[in-house]
Amino acid sequence: MAYAILLLHVALVCGLGLLVFFFSGLVNYMGWILLGGIGLIGVSAYFFYRRMKEEGKNLREMIATPLLTGRSVEVSVMGGLASLKIGKSGGESLPAPESSPHLLIEDGAGTQIRELKELIQFLERGFITREEYEKAKEKILNF
Repeated sequence: MAYAILLLHVALVCGLGLLVFFFSGLVNYMGWILLGGIGLIGVSAYFFYRRMKEEGKNLREMIATPLLTGRSVEVSVMGGLASLKIGKSGGESLPAPESSPHLLIEDGAGTQIRELKELIQFLERGFITREEYEKAKEKILNF
């Protein structure tokens, strides 16, 4: 048991040494990394501003795309472990661009429940068959 503890301590010291080596190299170039990131953001903003002026639109008109009008937007993180949904809860549509959107953060179980409700609605409306429903339900529950 003592040898195992000694071996784990040696592994811990080696791991810490590798972390110090990695982060010291990162710290040496931190200024350049920061300047590069700021430069990329600045160039992107310039091209966005130039396109906005060419099309004669303001920022609200550029951001409001027809694809997102009346829909909610959901971003899943870590395979659905947590998701960020911009829109109204309860399956309602995204608010008009003039109003501020409602933010809802769901956990994995909340996402599964919502997906199952949507799946049941598809089955009831006749958009999918019973077999497709069973396959999709298995996929959602096994995830």
